[in-house]
Amino acid sequence: MDFAYDARTEELRQRLLAFMDDHVYPSETVADEQRARLASPWDTPAVVDELKAEARRRGLWNLFLPDAEYGAGLTNLQYAPLAEITGRSPQLAPTALNCAAPDTGNMEVLAQFGDERQKKQWLEPLLAGEIRSAFAMTEPEVASSDATNITTRIEREGDEYVITGRKWYISGAMNPDCRIFIVMGKTDPDGADIRRQQSMVLVPRDTPGVTVKRAMRVFGYGDHYHGGHAEVTFDGARVPVSGLIGEEGGGFAIAQARLGPGRIHHCMRLIGMAERAIELMCRRAVSRTAFGKALAQQGVVHNWIADARVTVEQLRLLVLKTAWLMDTVGNKGAHTEIQAIKIATPRAVVDIIDRAIQLHGAGGVSQDLPLAELYAGARTLMIADGPDEVHQRSLARRELKRYA
Repeated sequence: MDFAYDARTEELRQRLLAFMDDHVYPSETVADEQRARLASPWDTPAVVDELKAEARRRGLWNLFLPDAEYGAGLTNLQYAPLAEITGRSPQLAPTALNCAAPDTGNMEVLAQFGDERQKKQWLEPLLAGEIRSAFAMTEPEVASSDATNITTRIEREGDEYVITGRKWYISGAMNPDCRIFIVMGKTDPDGADIRRQQSMVLVPRDTPGVTVKRAMRVFGYGDHYHGGHAEVTFDGARVPVSGLIGEEGGGFAIAQARLGPGRIHHCMRLIGMAERAIELMCRRAVSRTAFGKALAQQGVVHNWIADARVTVEQLRLLVLKTAWLMDTVGNKGAHTEIQAIKIATPRAVVDIIDRAIQLHGAGGVSQDLPLAELYAGARTLMIADGPDEVHQRSLARRELKRYA
């Protein structure tokens, strides 16, 4: 693995860093002020659309998608440093670049598994930023970190599928521009292979029987810029059989293919969040005096900053190694590393942000700084895309198998 960024990555990094300095950071307070005046908290502040237009003008659009026909054609290793930069402003930057979850994963699914009609109807407007989408997998009644537990039914009746079930924490579903759900449910609940019981279908949001019941908060935050999280019910919702993605029974495999790149994106954005926390920590330390001397002269503060720097450097190398393996040997060959970054990165970044909050005192938990919201986002990723314990169990089993 070459530790240097290639020429294309470095050129995009410089463009993206300039975009962040010139437009994204100054827009953070503007977006909050505009949102406070909107008729609905789920409407998009005007400055977000301005950022999108500027990102497209600068050639910083759809960088996440490795498919050169539809996206930028970057490898995981090339995109990873760019995702890190966007993580410094996770509420605005990913959305501005059309690189925000859950749309990224949904576009990857459609690009890889969708048929030509599905790509024309849904992928193309998503790529253009004209609509948003949601991914409906998690359920409140079961431990849906194991997708084989999902109880939502997708039953075929003639040329239609009838969908019945209850989902929650469905990212993107509150956004008024959300037009399409990718819904995971069981088409063969009694099948012998529990990993072939599930399928994924496309369900337009305005389908009769689909009800977005309420917004779900995360540590009190609505996550408005990503379209929020919702509880959604499907009460006999009917869609054409042509809405099936891939084949019946292929839902579990598609979900695994979707989550691999997503974990790289999440972990690199987390590193960007940690970098911003370190920056704020250092600025605070040199500017604040307590008990007769600057915080920067306090030994415990030295320890916090040094430990944070060491941790970030370690995490970045592990995530970049994982991205490189995914590019060279595929997701299956990088399985151990994908699980390792999913375990290590959120918990370490939570600790770094927590130290930054502590250093800022009351201001650290206020709305005047991004730290509280960064903490909420990082802590949530210890659950999202599979709880840490699920990945620890799987990784440990793989290690032990070598000695059995």
